[in-house]
Amino acid sequence: MKQDLAALVRAGVLAHVPPDAPLVLGFSGGIDSMVLLHVLVRGLRMPPGRISAIHVNHQISPQAAAWAAFCRRSCREFGVRLKVVKVAVKRGNSTEAAARTARYRAFAESGAGTIVLAHNRDDQAETVLLQLLRGAGPRGLAAMPAFRGAAPDSPAVLRPLLDVPRSVIAAYAGRHRLRWIEDDSNGDRAFLRNFLRHEVLPLLETRLPGTGATLARAARLQAETSDLLDALAVADLGGAGPPNGLPLAPLKSLPPHRGRNVLRYFLRHHGLLMPDADHLGELLRQALAARDDARVCIRTGEAELRRFRGVLHVVRPLPAPDPDFALAWNGRGTLRLAVLGGFLRLERRPGAGMEGSLLRGARLEVRVRKGGETLRLAVGSRSRTVRNLLQEAALPPWMRDRLPFLYVDGELAAVAGIGVDVRFQAPAGRAGYWPLWLPD
Repeated sequence: MKQDLAALVRAGVLAHVPPDAPLVLGFSGGIDSMVLLHVLVRGLRMPPGRISAIHVNHQISPQAAAWAAFCRRSCREFGVRLKVVKVAVKRGNSTEAAARTARYRAFAESGAGTIVLAHNRDDQAETVLLQLLRGAGPRGLAAMPAFRGAAPDSPAVLRPLLDVPRSVIAAYAGRHRLRWIEDDSNGDRAFLRNFLRHEVLPLLETRLPGTGATLARAARLQAETSDLLDALAVADLGGAGPPNGLPLAPLKSLPPHRGRNVLRYFLRHHGLLMPDADHLGELLRQALAARDDARVCIRTGEAELRRFRGVLHVVRPLPAPDPDFALAWNGRGTLRLAVLGGFLRLERRPGAGMEGSLLRGARLEVRVRKGGETLRLAVGSRSRTVRNLLQEAALPPWMRDRLPFLYVDGELAAVAGIGVDVRFQAPAGRAGYWPLWLPD
């Protein structure tokens, strides 16, 4: 079987990537990514400025440094810029899953618009079997998409070789006399994927020729089913798209399986680890059955699900900020405040916010809530404690200690998300700067 890999890759790029948009190849140095590098550079003759590569060093194998050096040499030979990123992989029940998570986090932090990966049809078949053995539903059985669009926290991912058998890739590498890395751990049958690759799938192919192609086709059908379930979730939410917070009232009237489907849709939209069916059902039960005044907090992966006023929110836990935190700021651009989990900027608004003339030459500081602070938000009104203002603003409890407090020459001038003290407010017709808080 011979396929024109250059034509396949060209078609994938043209279908999903804007003309001349840069591509970043996820380059392990293995046979698949080496073949894809050769196709992109020599087969499609992409200009050097359009394609670059990223190699993620997981620091697991004793040969990791040698592999990174090989990738550097290979990319130099092809005239392609390479970025090597070292990651720390958490050891646990599944080192492979932890390595994958670290790898995709490195892709997300690389600034790439589109990551190109060299997964092939055999990889897809193995993934389908893995997901089936884990009891996955349609989304899991859909395995890897040929293209996944960009999200706020991750680049687009293109897999142009996903319909190509591993044998075709090996034949291409042989014809072009390519050299690549052989990871000896790929032969370790202790890993379930390797057991399926070397033991189960070859046995299935002897009895049922074309098993790999059949499993890949099943993945495409499951992807269609998953899309239909997403459409059903949107309909059950009243036609709204992926919500930032999940309103629970509509779920109370749904059959349990449709409620779980809406919850899966919500969790996936926020990039959360998907719990198994039993835990998902328990999560839904707790969210719906708890008293209205109960503070529901459910841990899922690295995030928490919290309920407030009938809405389920995703909260990324942060350590409590140091009450003595203070940061000098010139008020320009967007200020990243990792300690509070968000971004702060002063948005120019006529007649609203802090008066610009009061900021010029003043010492502007960002601090955090200590307790006992007061603001007077309108002429003729009395000062109010920030605590009472926060309660009236209906802010969820976990957000109340994460708001930036802006001080001008040591005086509290504003609390982002609450308002500006009258002493610092811009009068009508004058330039003002509104403190805008954007949580992660």
